[in-house]
Amino acid sequence: MKYLSILGSTGSIGRNTLSIVKMFPERFAVSALAAKENVALLAEQIGQFSPEIAVVFDEQRAAELKKRLPATSHVEILYGEEGYETAAIQGDMVVTAVSGAAGLLPTLAAIDAGKDIALANKETLVMAGEIVMKRAAEKGIKILPVDSEHSAIFQCLAGQRKEDMDKILLTASGGPFLNRPKQEFADIKPEDALRHPTWQMGKKITIDSATLMNKGLEVIEAKWLFNVSQDRIEVVVHPQSIIHSMVAYKDGSVIAQLGIPDMKGAIAYALSWPERLPLKQPVPDFANMTGLTFQKPDTNKFPCLALAFKACEQGGTLPAVLNAANEVAVYAFLNHRISFPDIPAMIEKVMERHTVIRNPSLSDILEADRLAREAVETHLT
Repeated sequence: MKYLSILGSTGSIGRNTLSIVKMFPERFAVSALAAKENVALLAEQIGQFSPEIAVVFDEQRAAELKKRLPATSHVEILYGEEGYETAAIQGDMVVTAVSGAAGLLPTLAAIDAGKDIALANKETLVMAGEIVMKRAAEKGIKILPVDSEHSAIFQCLAGQRKEDMDKILLTASGGPFLNRPKQEFADIKPEDALRHPTWQMGKKITIDSATLMNKGLEVIEAKWLFNVSQDRIEVVVHPQSIIHSMVAYKDGSVIAQLGIPDMKGAIAYALSWPERLPLKQPVPDFANMTGLTFQKPDTNKFPCLALAFKACEQGGTLPAVLNAANEVAVYAFLNHRISFPDIPAMIEKVMERHTVIRNPSLSDILEADRLAREAVETHLT
């Protein structure tokens, strides 16, 4: 039996993870559940999976959660940063599925406690990839990717010699505005950007997919996960989302991982590695496909991708600044405070004004994150 602590249990990845737990009750159980503010769903999950610990964002939501639970419930209710970090050291494996920078400190706490990580929070490695991977190596901790693209790369590398790899081919759907002219981007509304053509995801990551920032963050994540330089990572737009990513080798061979656009496969592989669970997922209907297409990303239309490559190349504290500025700008767009093109414009402005710290400490990274958020908020007022 593998006991899981699921950080972000009410989000898309968290819900899919719990569906796998439900499918395989003889293999998985839940030690801790953590959510931000969806108290109603968290209460339902507690009733169904009986964790020892449940965590929410603040004291008010903790009180609301307690009211929703029966008096006979024995779950310990915690809140805030300390609560998340306490949840992260429970069980055998931590599923880091919270959104944004909030995933970093609990993931580090889990590593320090000797817990393996099923990582769905790319911001952890975007902000502090060198620190996280070094600490995991020192502790002998496995970090198993949950993002479909990184899971695909992980699978394509299995059984191969690392020195034979030429480059990583990271696929991108292109989002809902792949074929929309750039001059129409100012008219894009949040509800338009939330209509992703192939994936069902949370709001923030869906907007990131629309700007291609999500792919940029994945480039930085791949750099640290697979220990490669950014010049060996190529982004390829593949609108059908059937090929989840590929690895090219020095003899010209390319190995691809394919599947329907559904996160359960990647999650289950991280939970059960090196085994594969009988999910009974459908295989893509190749015979009736009209075709699989590919194209280069247009960084003129989608400058967030170019900004991410720049941050990846310069390193230091700049990726944390990129990530923080993007988070604030995305939520400003979702709240109708700025336009769609304002997202990359604000990120670029904050990046240009940042003095990069090379080889930063964790406190340097957290301070860069804080200052970048303040800088965007200043532009918004």
